Amino acid sequence: MVDTVTGIEEFAAAARRHIDLSVRVMAGTPPRVEVRNRFSETLHETVTCSDEGAFVTSWAYRLGTVDDVPDAAARLAYLMAALPA
Repeated sequence: MVDTVTGIEEFAAAARRHIDLSVRVMAGTPPRVEVRNRFSETLHETVTCSDEGAFVTSWAYRLGTVDDVPDAAARLAYLMAALPA
């Protein structure tokens, strides 16, 4: 079982490396990250971390795992048309 809070915090830090993304960590059950493209009214997503360590979007798309957090965040940035810093 993975520490999902730590996973979410690491995902948020990696997502913040993409300059077009606004990232907020939300407390609660489950912990989640709310991400939006700063230049779009419609591009936004909520990401959670499963007990198995998978980052999953609100529409059940698996972005990656805690084994490679930067890659999972980059995948989300690509889907949201964001650029790296």
